[in-house]
Amino acid sequence: MSKPEPRFKRVLLKLSGEALMGDLDFGTDPAQVERIARQIAVVRGRGVEVAIVVGAGNIYRGIDGAAQGMDRATGDYMGMMATVLNALTLQDAFEKHGQFTRVMSAIDVREVAEPYIRRRAMRHLEKGRVVIFAAGTGNPFFTTDTAAALRSLEIHAETILMAKNGVEGVYNADPSVDPNARFIPEISHLEAIEQGLRVMDSTALSLCMDNDLPIHVFNMADERNIDRIISGERVGTLVSSAAPDPVPSATES
Repeated sequence: MSKPEPRFKRVLLKLSGEALMGDLDFGTDPAQVERIARQIAVVRGRGVEVAIVVGAGNIYRGIDGAAQGMDRATGDYMGMMATVLNALTLQDAFEKHGQFTRVMSAIDVREVAEPYIRRRAMRHLEKGRVVIFAAGTGNPFFTTDTAAALRSLEIHAETILMAKNGVEGVYNADPSVDPNARFIPEISHLEAIEQGLRVMDSTALSLCMDNDLPIHVFNMADERNIDRIISGERVGTLVSSAAPDPVPSATES
């Protein structure tokens, strides 16, 4: 049976650095990178334009350095450099799967990546190239979550695909700590901010809310999930500007 027409024509995938670790304690697992490359190849084969923002938690976290006494801005710049390493790793894997790929960096590393220019990024996408945005926003004190929201809006992506590790979406508590944590299939940006849920950081969520940009939060462990979301299936948690319909109480049903 043929697949339905893709619901989205242009998406931005937010990958954490941890998504590249697999079962490792740190670093990059080649098998995990290969799995990600296969998923992107499937989606690209359906004609969907794909941009990616990658973090660097598998290598370095600026805020961890700050906690150990390092200047926060210095730590964040080091984190930006680490995202370039991850972007190049992904580029190599994608191209082995036949996907023409461009790495665009918010900081100047011309020997290995193009400088980020919005119109050039959009042209790459129009030509069917996967675009990986590295170095966050290029500014300290902003996370790669915020970079994902910003770049999505700049390139007119229709949604953010927020990949999570080991969880199906958004919960009302940390499921790794609270066994009674409740899965939330749909929630508004504002509710996620007010409840302090770990979807994205508050700056990124506010940016998405103010510009009506939906977020699909899903489990990266299932290789079918990205393709299913592209097909319009409900997978994981949908975060959008519209508040979900209230669930009727037992007395109302």
